[in-house]
Amino acid sequence: MSGVLAERYASDQMRKIWSRENKISLERDLWIMVMKAQSNAGFSIDTSMISKYERVKSTIDLISIDKRERVLKHDVKARIEEFNSLAGHQLIHLGMTSRDLTENVELFQIKTSLEFIEKKALSFLYRLGEKSLSHIDTALVARTHNVPAQVTTLGKRFATWAEELIFAIKHLQELQRRLPLRGIKGAVGTSQDAIDLLGSSQSGIDQEITKALGFETLAISPSQIYPRSIDFEVLATLVQLSAAASNMATNVRLMSGYGLVSEGFNSDQVGSSAMPHKVNARLSERLNGLAVVLKGYALMISEISGNQWNEGDVSCSVVRRVALPDSFYAIDAILDTAINIIINLEINEDAISAELKANLPFMLSSKVLMLCVKAGIGREEAHKIIKEHAVTASTNLRRNGENNFIELVSSDSRLGLEKESLVKLLNTPLALTGDAKGQVERILAEISKLIAGSDEATSYLPGEML
Repeated sequence: MSGVLAERYASDQMRKIWSRENKISLERDLWIMVMKAQSNAGFSIDTSMISKYERVKSTIDLISIDKRERVLKHDVKARIEEFNSLAGHQLIHLGMTSRDLTENVELFQIKTSLEFIEKKALSFLYRLGEKSLSHIDTALVARTHNVPAQVTTLGKRFATWAEELIFAIKHLQELQRRLPLRGIKGAVGTSQDAIDLLGSSQSGIDQEITKALGFETLAISPSQIYPRSIDFEVLATLVQLSAAASNMATNVRLMSGYGLVSEGFNSDQVGSSAMPHKVNARLSERLNGLAVVLKGYALMISEISGNQWNEGDVSCSVVRRVALPDSFYAIDAILDTAINIIINLEINEDAISAELKANLPFMLSSKVLMLCVKAGIGREEAHKIIKEHAVTASTNLRRNGENNFIELVSSDSRLGLEKESLVKLLNTPLALTGDAKGQVERILAEISKLIAGSDEATSYLPGEML
């Protein structure tokens, strides 16, 4: 399997799922499965002939197949003739069209990939939960518009990403239950060829294949192709799965710039070829880039959704051949990278405390506002007064290096605030984090439910990354 995503970023397991050899192997499995089902349904196929196909199933000669395709100008017909030649019979693909072969196999590849990705998503979720719990009481400067706002906890920040991932995992699990197998519907999807062969509908064969391939749902009335809007939902789900990881990576980059966290750095690693002191958030940057690539493929797939000519055409083929495997390579790499980042993430608690101390007086402003409202002062009046003092304190901070916000608001008789109570709040920042701890605890409970019974979630470790 060639391509940067496959060669540099994706795991061996995901490459194997989408490898050309595996696709051919799956096609041959499906042909044999259909032969056996047709035989059971009344079409006479000698078991010894089926056995000949089974014996040569693993003999995959890509060069020979390519030679046939160059002559035939039809990839599926080339693979049919190759398999028939190896077995010495012409008993595969009876009552089938190319799409009966390729699309059922592709849906199986999608299904297998989604199952594989779910395990990694659960592992990432578990790691987010670990970090949420470890830092449930680590007070942190919360930023909106990247500007200091109020006090939160680092645990809540991790929990927020975890909740986004929870939404995505639940959607993924629901999609897996709904993902349909196309079934053997023949040219234009009416099953006419199969009816001619068997003398009756082959719904029983479809049911047999659906069960054998592990699907819960079978398409009832597809045309020659299944709706490409299904592909789009698959890609949209992958984008949703990437969102929490991408948000984490974005914020690791921002926090690294303030010296609050680092990805970790071994002794032989180089951050910059020009500046020896640099320790860059390289994996987070890579993850954000991979997320962009994934969204690009989702856009490609959206273009073939709702663009079908009558019962089918092949205008979508080149898009799907590129976008489907590459999208799974991308999400595979995104999740492995995310797990790697969070496992090795170094938290600089001293820097977090210093940033909090520097910004804390101003972050009391909303607390002061609520105290004034409770004391009977009109909200807007209080807001105006507090804002005036905040502007004055900010100017003083820039000129003199001192933040006198507490002194200003506590000495204003219009507000009626006691300096001692405000100073106490400065020394107990966790008292300013509201329900952050409770929210983290509730997210941890949700995580426990999702990963219950999944040993891989707690034990999975990605391989070494470039």
